[in-house]
Formats: sequence, structure tokens, C-alpha cells
Amino acid sequence: MESPTCINVPRVPDRPVDVDVLFVNWRDLSHPEGGGSERYVHAVAEGLAAAGLRVTLFCAAHDRAPAEEVVNGVRIVRRGSRLSVYPRALAFVRRTRPRLVVDVQNGIPFASTLVRRGPVTAVVYHVHREQWPIVFGKVMGRVGWWLESLVAPRVYRRSRYVTISEATRGEMAGLGIDADRITVVPVGIEPPPPVSTRRSPTPELVALGRLVPHKRVEHALQVLARLSDRWPDLRLTVIGDGWWEDQLRAEAERLGVAERVTFAGFVDEHDKHELLASAWVHVCPSIKEGWGLVVNEAGGQEVPTVGYRSSGGLRESVLDGVSGVLVDDLDEMTAAVQRLLEDDALREEMGRAAARHAASLEWPVTVRSFAAVLARSVRDSAAAGADPELALGDLASALDRVAIGIVRGRDGGESGRADGGAGEQREEDGHDLLLHRGHHVRHLEDLTDGRVDGPADAAAARPTGTA
Repeated sequence: MESPTCINVPRVPDRPVDVDVLFVNWRDLSHPEGGGSERYVHAVAEGLAAAGLRVTLFCAAHDRAPAEEVVNGVRIVRRGSRLSVYPRALAFVRRTRPRLVVDVQNGIPFASTLVRRGPVTAVVYHVHREQWPIVFGKVMGRVGWWLESLVAPRVYRRSRYVTISEATRGEMAGLGIDADRITVVPVGIEPPPPVSTRRSPTPELVALGRLVPHKRVEHALQVLARLSDRWPDLRLTVIGDGWWEDQLRAEAERLGVAERVTFAGFVDEHDKHELLASAWVHVCPSIKEGWGLVVNEAGGQEVPTVGYRSSGGLRESVLDGVSGVLVDDLDEMTAAVQRLLEDDALREEMGRAAARHAASLEWPVTVRSFAAVLARSVRDSAAAGADPELALGDLASALDRVAIGIVRGRDGGESGRADGGAGEQREEDGHDLLLHRGHHVRHLEDLTDGRVDGPADAAAARPTGTA
């Protein structure tokens, strides 16, 4: 993503404003714990804003950003803390009366449907069944799982859902959510920046992501320790920060590998890719991933991934045996990493495939597909008798235009595809890899009630590397 354009705005009391689309999310991309899910929200929100819609993001406050600002056309309002953001968001929804709410559920639901008689689209990246007890303990973990598995499906029973992988879609259906209301919308990835770093002459592993328990970076440390006798010069670089870092440093000391582990901390996009470019293998031992954007970031630098099949989303972000290797336990992870370190030709072949897979993922496709789901949500709500003052017909038409890649320029004239046609080659480049998996993403052909036709629809419905 390009460096954001930020404009600080005066802090004013929350009051009714003209908002076409309001995203409510626990965090934004500037948050210390922001990651791939926040990048997804920002990409979609900025894409809708670029098409002329008035977009606001409400999220928790933190000390790295002001209470309000405009970033790449999106008004960002930060209020509350990790938990108080939820009631603050509901109050904001009720006061501002947005035409459409995108309710991003990171385990705990915002429950916007309780305070707004209008369209609400829910976003779920992954189901948190395994994470609740790890992060919140046994008792509170049960409460969290109750909220996610029983309360949330009831609260959003009339809403459409967006998720980012078929794995998560299957788990959501297992909670009793109607599969026909769940649409997989692909993630995107920015083209990797040019780097000056060359591949390390000695073996090097990399782990990328937030330092929290459920990312299980301990397993990357254990892989390093287990392979130390075979490769005494093997190193591990850990990119990212988080509240679990002290425990990880202690584990590295316990395993006797602290001198060969670099904790790089939080780095900007350019420095992150410089570090990735040096690595031989990316180790992704996370318990659960909705998709695993870090896989494709590493792939952009031709670095294959070894990760756990049970994480869910990695079954789609990693093309098993082509762009990386999926395994079932720590022993298999160690063996897979060892094989890639030993076999230069295999590692390089998988790295090239990982780069092609990453190149097939682009944000304009995500924005168009997401807009198509929102248009359907708006029409559902209008048919169910939503507040007529919301002018939902106009909003649905505007979202249709985004979905087929037509946006209005500043002079009000049409400016063609949302991506200017630049994404077509990248989509085609990833097609051969998709044949390996046989995946197809549900796109406009079953989301717009036949309102979209012609060449634009055909392009948007083409298989991509994200299902």
C-alpha cells in the first residue's frame, strides 16, 4: 500500500454526519496490534472512498494516532479501549445513522443490528474456537466462545457475511450460519517494493506477524533448535512486535538459540521486505489464520512457507507442494524445513511459485467483490422495509458501479475500471496455480441479481488466486 495521506481534523462531539458506509472494527492499521485484518479493512474502505462514497472507520483509540483524522479519503474516528470500543461504537452508529454498516467481528460482535434499522454486513476473518482459552483463560474463553458461536449468529441472522477463505466459510456454516449468506471475498497484496538485499549465503528462517501466543512463534524457535546440529550457522529473524515478546526471548534462551535469533520488532514495509528477501524459508506456525497474508508477503520475495494445515486459511494461501508445504505437527514442520534447506532447486522452484501466487492477488479485485456483497446487503434491507430516509436505491447503484470497476472521477465523469485494467495480467499469471487447487471465488455473477453483464462482468468473475 502506498504511504497514506493523513489530514488531522478537529475533534468534535460525535453527531449525525452524512456517512454512506461505516466500518466498525476493533483496531485500525495504525494500532500497535494492527495486522493483516486491518490492512484488509483499510484497502476496502479506501477503495470505496476513491469511488466517491463517504466512508468512516470507527475503532479503538491508541497513542500512535489522533482521535480523528482522514487517511486516503477515509474518516477515522478513534474512541474507547480494547473493550469499551464496543459500546462506544454502538453509540456512534445510533448517533450518526449511516446508510450502511460493515460490522467487523474479531471474535466479539459489535452487534450493530441492535441499534440500526438498515443494512449491516458482517465480516469474519476466522473462527476463534482455539484462541479464546489461550488469550483469555479457561473461564473467560468459554464466555468469548459463547458470544462468537451462539450470540453472534443470532444477532446477524438477517445479515450477509463476508469472509476471506473457504476454510472459514465452512467453519461458519458449522455454527449454523446459512452458507448462502456467506461470500468469500479475496484478499489482495501490494506488489513488493524493490529491495537491495540479496538472499543470505547462509541458511536463514523468518517468522512474520504479531507476537502473541496464538501465533505460536515458539515452534519456529524449536525448529531452529532442532536443526542447529545440522546447520550451526542457521539463523531465525522474527519480524513483528507484541506483548508476548518477553516470553519468546525467554524461550530462545531456554533452547540455547538466543544468539542466533534476531527480534526485528515492528518495521516499515520497505524494511520488512528487505528482511524477507534475505530469508530462505518462512515458518508460519500460527494456530489459526483466516487467510495468512504474511504467506504471500514472503512469497513476494520468492520465499516459500512451511505452515500448519490445521490453521485453516493457510490451506488456501499456501499451495501445498507448489508454493510451500503444509504439515500437521512440529515434527513434520521440522522435517519440511530441513528438506527445503537441503534442496536448493526445490526451494527456489517453490519460491518462484509463491511469487506468482502472490502476484495474482490484488486489492482492486477485493474492492469490487466486496462492493458487490454490499450492494446485495443494501437491496436485502430495502426489501425488508429499511428506513426510507437512507435512500438505499442510490447507494446500491453506487456500489454496483464499484463492483463492475467503474468509478466517477472528480469531475463527475466516468473513469473506467477501478484498477485501470492493470490487474488483468496479474490475475492471469496466477491461473495455472489455481488449477492446482481447483478453486473459484464467488464473484459478481451470483451477487448482483443479474444487474451486471457484458465484458466487465466476465473480467470480474474470472478465477483468482484467493479462493
